[in-house]
Parts: sequence; structure tokens; C-alpha cells
Amino acid sequence: MRLSSLLFSIAILPVASVTAAHELWIEPEAYQVAAEGRLVGDIVNGQNFDGITLAYIPQRIVNYVVFSGRASAPVDMRAGDTPGLNAPPVAEGLNIVAYQSTVTTVDYATWDKFASFVEHKDLGITLEQHLAKGYPQDNFAEAYSRFSKTLIGVGNGAGSDKRTGLETEFVALTNPYTDDVSAGMQVQLFYQRFARPDTQVEVFDKAPDGTVTITLTRTDAQGIATIPVTPGHSYMLDAIVIRDPSPDLVTALGGVWETLWANLTFAVPAQ
Repeated sequence: MRLSSLLFSIAILPVASVTAAHELWIEPEAYQVAAEGRLVGDIVNGQNFDGITLAYIPQRIVNYVVFSGRASAPVDMRAGDTPGLNAPPVAEGLNIVAYQSTVTTVDYATWDKFASFVEHKDLGITLEQHLAKGYPQDNFAEAYSRFSKTLIGVGNGAGSDKRTGLETEFVALTNPYTDDVSAGMQVQLFYQRFARPDTQVEVFDKAPDGTVTITLTRTDAQGIATIPVTPGHSYMLDAIVIRDPSPDLVTALGGVWETLWANLTFAVPAQ
């Protein structure tokens, strides 16, 4: 099974605008579990690696799948279940949980509020470009969707991350549970079939005491970023694509911009 691209046959749900500039991630209760254990964790919406936990709501999900090696299985839960991830591993080794949300929208009352988001995420959209497209300066909408992954080591934790079919996604080139990460954790960022060069990656580093440090880095010409990591810490990576929405999306939601959020969480074992 592979995750689908954006589908307009799915439900398109409204959401409170307060969530729009926040990340959405999967945060396991444990990033390493025994071979006979389960993959358990929260779907979290928030900022600075802290937020509110969300229940499993299938109407808000396009696909939710666990991969390991060549095996895969859907996350199959009951509507309203919490935590939002509770599934058996598909095999011993590195398990990749991949989540794609439905499309939702956020409204901006003024250009300045949108510009603050654009600047923070280094999306490169100017007011002149916005107006040149005939978009209003005030009271406009953005459509967005989430593409989140987490890496969980099951048993020996061996294996490799891979592309899972998400339209934008991080692929870990380093296995944090088995590889030497003294020189950093390498990830490659993709959008559709291509690596994304020279793109901002926001890095959230959570220490064992819950303290979060946020840094910025960029991908190189091959879309690869090297993330310095510390044993015993967990990490979240975030990068965003902005594009013109398709005519179908405009008809359905009326957004003038569309953003696609790639997110990856993992941990580095304590030494």
C-alpha cells in the first residue's frame, strides 16, 4: 500500500484558524519498542514541540500506514480513539509511520499576518507577487495539508527509511537507532518526484527534561540536510511547500495559496 496524492473525493474539513501556523506531528510514547510491542503515540498539533493531542478521526485522514522493509499495513483504529496511534508493528526493525491529512483552510484578515507566516517559514512570497496574481490583500484563505512521518525502532531497529508516497516528505538517510550519528543525522527532503534543494528545514530538539531548542538549516543541492543530534534527545523536522492551488481546490475551498507541510519525528538513543 502507498499513500495517495491529494484526492478531491475525500472529505475537505474546516478547522479553527489557530491551528494553521502550527506543526502537526506523530510523537510516539517510545521511539524504541520490543519486537512483541506496539506502536503507540499521539497525533499532536501545536508549536515548539508542544501542543494538544488529537483523537483518531478517519474523516480527517487520507491515508495512515506503517511500513517496514517491503511490508506495510494500514493503521486501523476506531473513530475517536486516543492516543491517535495504536498499531502493531509490521515487522521487526525500523517501522515508518506515515500520515496524510485531508485539506483544510485558514483565513487571513490581513496581508501582514500571512507575511509573518511566509517569513518564518521562508516561503519567499512577496506582496507584489500576491497582488500580481489578482489575490486580495485582506480577507483571503490558504489551504493546507499535512504529511507527517515518525520512525520507531522495533526490536533490533534495523532497516532504512524510504519514500512512502507522501507528496512531500523527509526520508532519513541515517537510521538513528542503529547508525553512528556522531557526525549528524542526514535526511533528504522531497516534493513529488524530486528532491528539494536549498530549502529551509526547521529543527526542534527536545531534551529529556522537555526543554526545546529550535534551529534552522537548509538542504543542499541534492535536498540533503545534516542535523546535529544529541543522544537521549528527540527531534522534529518541518519544511513547507507553497504553490498555487488547483482549480478544483479553489472551487472546493476558495484558497488563494496552498501549503503542504512535511514533518518527521525520531529520537536518538541515550548512550
